[in-house]
Amino acid sequence: MSNDSIEQLDRGASMTEELHRLTAFSTDSEGGNPAGVWIGNELPDPDTMQAIAKQVGYSETAFLAPKTGKRRTVRYYSPEAEVPFCGHVTIASGVVLGNAEGDGTYLLDSIVGEIPVEASSKNGIKQASLTSVEPKYEQPSEQLLKQVLATLNWQTDELDNSIPPALAYAGAWHFVIAAGSKQRLDQLDYDFDQLKSLMLENDLTTIQLVWRENQTLFHSRNPFPVGGVVEDPATGAAAAALGGYLRESGLLQVPATVNIRQGEVMGRPSQIDVDIPLQGGITVTGAAVKLS
Repeated sequence: MSNDSIEQLDRGASMTEELHRLTAFSTDSEGGNPAGVWIGNELPDPDTMQAIAKQVGYSETAFLAPKTGKRRTVRYYSPEAEVPFCGHVTIASGVVLGNAEGDGTYLLDSIVGEIPVEASSKNGIKQASLTSVEPKYEQPSEQLLKQVLATLNWQTDELDNSIPPALAYAGAWHFVIAAGSKQRLDQLDYDFDQLKSLMLENDLTTIQLVWRENQTLFHSRNPFPVGGVVEDPATGAAAAALGGYLRESGLLQVPATVNIRQGEVMGRPSQIDVDIPLQGGITVTGAAVKLS
């Protein structure tokens, strides 16, 4: 496949496909998280979707096929495995659909449930807002916390005790760990294989490392070894999970909007807006632009 932002793929009269390449949660092609968005009139088989995602090489590629009206079936693949839900590629998908078919709300049927994604424009830039499934959280075991911290080379006295470690879910499970300082967050050096093994054993999609600058601004880094990626520059699913955790645990007065800055240390700055209502799914908003 070429590196064009849109690739026309043709498997005969019965199957026309397009592969779009965008970066999500940025208005600059040099920022955000690259995403593949495959659109066809029916989904390929799982092996083919996995092969395409591996060839694309981004942290995730979404595969969309029409059902009726503005409803689509969607599946998400990293280079190594299918994932239940991915936020940044959902944002990219909403922008692709908005560009092709107009602004409005599209309903994506994923394996975790229905995900509404609204395409709109702001200051001439196309953006999208997804609303997650109902979030939830759990306290991790002391053993799992100790293992993850050891793999990250973090110490318990380097954590922010006002945001206890938690397993948070809004379509996929993420292990939220809050650093006590920006300096601690900025120093990320972990054992890739060991962390990957721990995450697979515990059904974790990313480790969401955060530092809270103030009540409405968070900085985040997200190791993603289970997807074959050292670090994700923007993680919408984890942002939704964090929003749900803050609400459900009473750590934030709601309704509220928080901003998450991610990818800065990687040189791919990302801006993620998280709207946290009194109840229901968490809404995550961001721009997406074509990769040059």
